[in-house]
Amino acid sequence: MDAVKVEAEAWNKNMDRLASEKEAALAQLASAETQLRSLKEKALVQAKKIEEFQSRLGSATSDRERLAIELAADKSEVETAKTNIDAMVAVYRSDAEAAQVRAKKVAESAQARANWIAEHAKCQSRRETLEEIHARGFDLTAEIENAKELEAEARVLAFPDDDDSGSMSASESREGLESEDAALGED
Repeated sequence: MDAVKVEAEAWNKNMDRLASEKEAALAQLASAETQLRSLKEKALVQAKKIEEFQSRLGSATSDRERLAIELAADKSEVETAKTNIDAMVAVYRSDAEAAQVRAKKVAESAQARANWIAEHAKCQSRRETLEEIHARGFDLTAEIENAKELEAEARVLAFPDDDDSGSMSASESREGLESEDAALGED
């Protein structure tokens, strides 16, 4: 019986040891569960932060893509505007060159006309002088006729748009001047 008692006590000690080990294991398990819950909460908080960062990243990426598209469109508009400006500058330069050519032609034409007007005035003055001399009794009919012809030609060249002499040919103008001379000769 002593042996059974000793054995029972050994069993009791083992049971006490097992009970204390069980309590220690339960305490460790409770601590592990607490740590696990705490880690799960931290993991959930970090998962939410990750989702938020991913959302921000997606928003930033879409903003970047939108800005890249806008930049490309702006570059295209700038290039189009630059091309249009270059074309307008070319047209303006062409127009300015054409205007300069026209102005030069007009100036040359005006200069030529001024020369013919001066020539006409000289011819007219010469004719008038010859007529004055003729009026004093000198026979300068041939010179007066020649001066009238030169004056008529100079008038046509000096005043091409003039209705009085511009519409007449040089020969018609000479005939008109001859009739004027005949009338002067009768005086």
